[in-house]
Amino acid sequence: MTFLYRYAGSPDIDKGNTSKFTDVKSDEYYTDAVAWAVENEITTGTSDTTFSPDEKCTRAQIVTFLWRYNCEPTVNNTGLFVDVAGNIYYADAVSWAVEKEITKGTSDTTFSPDQTCTRGQIVTFLYRMDQAENTSELHIITNGEAQKMVDLIDEIGK
Repeated sequence: MTFLYRYAGSPDIDKGNTSKFTDVKSDEYYTDAVAWAVENEITTGTSDTTFSPDEKCTRAQIVTFLWRYNCEPTVNNTGLFVDVAGNIYYADAVSWAVEKEITKGTSDTTFSPDQTCTRGQIVTFLYRMDQAENTSELHIITNGEAQKMVDLIDEIGK
């Protein structure tokens, strides 16, 4: 979640949003990111009392976080992939990510929703999302933006 929180500019948050998670201590590097994500309904955790900060995220979870960050835009869920059922929680997020060219799936017919999303895939999804948001003008990546991406990669590795 830290990658998306930092992409959003590390906004001020209500730290009370992490108090319900027994596995998120107040002094962790990701504490603010978790609070922000809960506050903005990007995630609710893995249960009522846990966030599972040490678990790896799946491709389905990552595109869902990005879709929710973008306020859950309406999409045409056309059953693009054989491994994404139309009624599964991430179906609209996957359709949105394909529509915005954030991902093309892992093949012409599969998305691989349960596959671990690698650091490289996460940064690529973020970059493509950023490009999709800035399509009305030429977007040349600056040194500051490049450093932001490097910082995100470093954080994901923690």
